[in-house]
Amino acid sequence: MGKPFQVGISGSYGGLNLGDEAILEGMLAQLRASLPVEVTVFSRNPDDTRNRHAVERAVPVRDMSRDEIRQELARLDLFVLGGGGILFDAEVGIYLREVMLAHELGVPVLVYAISAGPLDRPESGAAVKDALNQAAMVSVRDRGSKHLLESLGVQQEIHVTADPALLLEPRPLPEGSLEREGIERHGTWLIGVSVREPGVAAPDLDTDHYHALLANAGDYLVERFDADLVFVPMESRQDLQHSHAVVSKMANPQRAHVLKGTYTAGEMLALIERFDFAVGMRLHFLIFAALQRVPFVALPYGGKVDGLLEELQMPMPRVQGINTGQLIAHLDRSLDFRHDLKQRIGEHLPALIERAKVTNRLAVQLLHDGRSSRATSG
Repeated sequence: MGKPFQVGISGSYGGLNLGDEAILEGMLAQLRASLPVEVTVFSRNPDDTRNRHAVERAVPVRDMSRDEIRQELARLDLFVLGGGGILFDAEVGIYLREVMLAHELGVPVLVYAISAGPLDRPESGAAVKDALNQAAMVSVRDRGSKHLLESLGVQQEIHVTADPALLLEPRPLPEGSLEREGIERHGTWLIGVSVREPGVAAPDLDTDHYHALLANAGDYLVERFDADLVFVPMESRQDLQHSHAVVSKMANPQRAHVLKGTYTAGEMLALIERFDFAVGMRLHFLIFAALQRVPFVALPYGGKVDGLLEELQMPMPRVQGINTGQLIAHLDRSLDFRHDLKQRIGEHLPALIERAKVTNRLAVQLLHDGRSSRATSG
């Protein structure tokens, strides 16, 4: 089988966001199925990463000095930046630190199915251009990110692949979990709902606007369709807070439930299959719904969600620019034509899943090329 390849992966990992953990799970499954690898994850919470993903090493990247990071990088055959929406103004310097150190050490860098933006600050764009032009390979998960990176002056070929969470498989829910949650179908429909915080990745989100929008839409779904709503926190602390804020504004809060249990990405995928319909903001909530062929209405807030909707041919205006009447009208039409939405997802999703496998093939190619090059030079 040969000596295992040493691969480092850096992204927004460490149990803070279920979507990011789904990304890492998809990446690891593909790598492990392709090659003998030993993986080091540069994590915000190494204990969570080791327990959740059974990786060989996880290091506390935010607490490490430059020299400590250099020592970790020097061991690697490949350094992977990604996946996820990690190149944006507020944190671009954090994620590019390891990339630039890898370049200094001559460790090949693969930019793995990322999203980019917003990158409005000139210094952010310049840093991204410099770092990615030195990468061995660059891949993004949406066409908007490719266009943005090209506009910044990235000259490397940019491969448009897809989010590795699209390769996720459902896992059985813990026995009795739905009963413990108190999820019951009182009415005709069970509808999943996803919110998100404004935060550094979505700085122009107006919480008062979207809270009122979702509360009014939720009441409409209860009263018009006899629906029960289940709010799904993909990022536990922030999403819980905003979910409860929306429910508190509803006229029918008794028909809304906020999930409080802790689930793996695979378990959440299995739970979302129980929904008849979904309304959501977070990208991976929508990806999970698509994977389970649950028709949905998205409330996109940024380019990465726009990219998914473009691929599925399910366009929707940004949540920042719609009012309650427009959303309710769209929900009404979408529920009436839900079978068409389900069919559309089924038609376009397979190609997206195939594209999600491409990035791993790029990683395998780089690892084999690197080993062959070292053998030849030796």
